[in-house]
Amino acid sequence: MAPSLDFSNWWPKDARKGTPVVVKMENPNYSVVEIDGPDAAFRPVEKSRGKNAKQVTWVLLLKAHRAVGCLAWIASLFWALLGTIKKRLIFRQDVAMASEKLGKGKLLFTVIKAFLVTSLTILAFEVVAYLKGWHYFRNPSLHIPRSTDIQGLLHLVYVTWLSVRADYIAPPIQALSKFCVALFLIQSVDRMILSLGCFWIKYKKIKPRIEGDPFKSDDVEGSAYEYPMVLVQIPMCNEREVYEQSISAVCQLDWPKDRLLVQVLDDSDDESIQYLIKAEVAKWNQKGVNIIYRHRLVRTGYKAGNLKSAMSCEYVQAYEFVAIFDADFQPNPDFLKQTVPHFKDNPDLGLVQARWTFVNKDENLLTRLQNINLCFHFEVEQQVNGVFLNFFGFNGTAGVWRIKALEESGGWLERTTVEDMDIAVRAHLNGWKFIFLNDVKVLCEVPESYEAYRKQQHRWHSGPMHLFRLCLPAIITCKIAIWKKANLILLFFLLRKLILPFYSFTLFCIILPLTMFVPEAELPVWVICYVPVFMSFLNILPSPKSFPFIVPYLLFENTMSVTKFNAMVSGLFQLGSSYEWVVTKKAGRSSESDLLASAEMESKIMNQLQIQRGASESELTELNRMKAAPVPVKRVNKIYRKELTLAFLLLTASVRSLLSAQGVHFYFLLFQGVTFLLVGLDLIGEQMS
Repeated sequence: MAPSLDFSNWWPKDARKGTPVVVKMENPNYSVVEIDGPDAAFRPVEKSRGKNAKQVTWVLLLKAHRAVGCLAWIASLFWALLGTIKKRLIFRQDVAMASEKLGKGKLLFTVIKAFLVTSLTILAFEVVAYLKGWHYFRNPSLHIPRSTDIQGLLHLVYVTWLSVRADYIAPPIQALSKFCVALFLIQSVDRMILSLGCFWIKYKKIKPRIEGDPFKSDDVEGSAYEYPMVLVQIPMCNEREVYEQSISAVCQLDWPKDRLLVQVLDDSDDESIQYLIKAEVAKWNQKGVNIIYRHRLVRTGYKAGNLKSAMSCEYVQAYEFVAIFDADFQPNPDFLKQTVPHFKDNPDLGLVQARWTFVNKDENLLTRLQNINLCFHFEVEQQVNGVFLNFFGFNGTAGVWRIKALEESGGWLERTTVEDMDIAVRAHLNGWKFIFLNDVKVLCEVPESYEAYRKQQHRWHSGPMHLFRLCLPAIITCKIAIWKKANLILLFFLLRKLILPFYSFTLFCIILPLTMFVPEAELPVWVICYVPVFMSFLNILPSPKSFPFIVPYLLFENTMSVTKFNAMVSGLFQLGSSYEWVVTKKAGRSSESDLLASAEMESKIMNQLQIQRGASESELTELNRMKAAPVPVKRVNKIYRKELTLAFLLLTASVRSLLSAQGVHFYFLLFQGVTFLLVGLDLIGEQMS
């Protein structure tokens, strides 16, 4: 019988340590057992099955396969990127790049390049330190050796960098980031208040209404008296693609012909385009439309100078209202009947602004993103400000002005490139009220190429800052309510025109990449992800069909902050590009109804020839030759240096974020860098299939 081996009484039950005991039994059925403690002898045996060598080999092979596939994908992507850049460089040879003039944006480009070089240098140190295992500073309990204990010059430099970074670099970045985050939150609150105001307008169904029939008259003989005298102006400059459809739409407005005058204000310097516009005007003139062609020999003041020159005509004094349409705008025939009646019995009303709608909003990704921005601008910003403040910025077109309001406010001035905002601010300071009609829509175009959109945004963001410098003394000294002054200075100009591009560029394009190399100043996730996505959600609400583009919209808005910030600085400090006016290139697209009307008009070409009976056969032949659509030129993709440089800066920061295992930061920086890359290579405006 085997002896009873009870060793539990040899030591206390709570003792975890003891002297090892060796027991040797004479019975060969027992072996030598070494016991370190009581628990070790009687601990239950784990039933987990160990992995054999074959299983481990398969796991390692699977991980190696994934790693090789990832490297192959990155290599192919990099190779395709190099090919695209090479193709862009070949295509842009001997191409005049007006948008990249020598010296323009040189300072900003130099600063961005300095950030990129610095980031690449720091990234090299970080990678070497990570591979060498020098990232022990993340564990505060570990001992950091003194400089005398460190061997190796590179290690010494890295530790010195850590000290300098923590003591001198991180504090100013943290202060700047906190300031930008505060501005970001203030601007987000403003957007939320505007959105809530829009919801309230929708809920209460608040909108300007016309009481009764404003044109109805009891006196049959004097029925025309109910229709006021209206002047319609169409300013244009070298608008070969759109002049015909805009003139045609305006000439078909439903208004008594003896109470309507159309002015075609042509600033074209191309004689062939001048001839085409003159022929179009003559055609409608012979149809009985009261239309006049005006051409200035000296194009001073751009659009403001053109409108100012037209308003100086003596016959304008007989008209009470003036409607303005840019060359690509096509108003519906009932436009005047939906807008002019609001002036009746409202002597303080100076402007009625209609909403824009876009015929080419689905043309490519760029037009879809522009549609999101402009829908929010009209349905939220313009509508809320019009309902609650009776003031908003005039959009420069698709609006009707009371001529008396223009004259009392000083008329059109040529001092800025945003003459529409200028006249709106001066009219507001003189006590005139504005009305925005969200239900009255005018068809127009948005730029289809990034180059045209970039130039347009530069003008739209440099002009307001230039105007702010000029108008600030007048705003402070004018005799309007203090809250109106505060709204103009703090909200209209500073918050929405200056702070928005400043914090967007500084926070997401400069500070965020730097925080990857200065982890002491790391931004919280809610600043990078949650709040921007929520704000983008609010911006997309007016155009619900654009919800699939919420992420591209957020990334593209951060990308455009480079152009907007550069424009804001040039306008604020009155640099050379602040007074640069470039006509936005149009594509001349029409809606389906316009195309049907055009086909019907072509079927009646014999009637048109009879209208042009004063012209000889040779003149008609020459007119048709010039009127024919020009041969389409192959689109040349351009390279935008600032956007490309920022793309590599953000991608460099995304690589650094991998070392610190920051998932949200990595994906944001990666996608933002790719967006900058697409914009820098001029791929954002490609056709969508």
